[in-house]
Amino acid sequence: MTPQELTEAQQRLEVFTAEVFGSFGRTDQRRWGERYVRGLLGAGRRKSMEPMAARLGVDRQGLQQFLADSPWSHQMVLAELAWKMEPVIRPAAWVIDDVSFPKDGHASPGVAAQYCGALGKTANCQVAPSVHLVTDAASCPVNWRLFLPEEWDPTRAAEPDQAARRRLRARIPGDVGHVPKWQLAVDMVDELRCWGLDPPLIVADEGYGQDGAFRLALEERGICYVVGVRSDTAVLPETAVRTAPAWSGTGRKPVPRYRDKPTSVRELVLGGGRGALHRVTWRQGSKGPLHSRFAALRVRPAGRRIRQAHPGEDLPVCWLLAEWPAGEKEPAKYWLSTLPAHVPLRRLVRLAKIRWRVEHDYRELKTALGLGHFEGRTYQGFLRHLSLASVAQAFCTLERLCPPASATV
Repeated sequence: MTPQELTEAQQRLEVFTAEVFGSFGRTDQRRWGERYVRGLLGAGRRKSMEPMAARLGVDRQGLQQFLADSPWSHQMVLAELAWKMEPVIRPAAWVIDDVSFPKDGHASPGVAAQYCGALGKTANCQVAPSVHLVTDAASCPVNWRLFLPEEWDPTRAAEPDQAARRRLRARIPGDVGHVPKWQLAVDMVDELRCWGLDPPLIVADEGYGQDGAFRLALEERGICYVVGVRSDTAVLPETAVRTAPAWSGTGRKPVPRYRDKPTSVRELVLGGGRGALHRVTWRQGSKGPLHSRFAALRVRPAGRRIRQAHPGEDLPVCWLLAEWPAGEKEPAKYWLSTLPAHVPLRRLVRLAKIRWRVEHDYRELKTALGLGHFEGRTYQGFLRHLSLASVAQAFCTLERLCPPASATV
């Protein structure tokens, strides 16, 4: 960029951060917030406190005090960000995902031996679920939580006193304990709805979709979803009906129930064979059109939680989508969806696959914007850093979607 273009970009950043940090009570807080975001956007591979302060030419202690101790709400920052980005992105879906941060020590809040997506194995790490506004053209994370394993919750930990000491050092609020990831996801969706946003659709991988309680929570809220599930998920075909044996007139009258035994989604799709597959192209990739073979069936999920939630009722019908790539012996991925029965197959596939955009988010946030470079050890500081990284990524998104007239392609 030329010096003039750089100056114009800095001016746009100042205007953007002034809007997002409008809830800050003091001008010095807004100034430090803009500096922190500018540090995340700036040059340099490391975006932790000390190198950012050195590059910005500001006092490190002031930057540290703003992040760790200054009285401001990261939830209000995320709310302002969501209000600003929702009409710009016009999301086709809200995508729920999580990102992991490998750690060496044991003092960082929420760190424990758990599955680390960044490493593809169980390792010492932190895990942060998030909600993103997503289309195929753009996306932005607008809500975050930190997952606390049971060992960080004195009411569930094997060593309650040790858990209490670790929480005290990490400044974890007393009302924050171990909550399953699916419940954190539902809480974030509820919070976004309280901010006045309306989810067009929820998309999540099988880490969330496999839990029947998560799907039930979305159904109770009237929110459509497309979520991944495992191959052993129990379902009944749409044609299954509840029947009752003939009643002799004595004893308790038999209750209608499904006589068919639930089957796994894998067995159901395999039973249909390759003849039930349709070739679908869902979007243009960097190396050409993306296409594969898919089967779409109407089914009734029949897991234990679902049956308990509908005692004496017909189980609800939804879509089962399965991807069966050419050359593979069996399907590779499965999804359940409550989209309407008339939804076109191509749209169903495109929405199931839209999580690719969030993976793009995480790459940019991690490699360019320092999402995983926070070195503090406080709960509040960690969530504030994630929120400010979201602000930086949102500014990049706006620059791509709405480039200034003077910018060159």
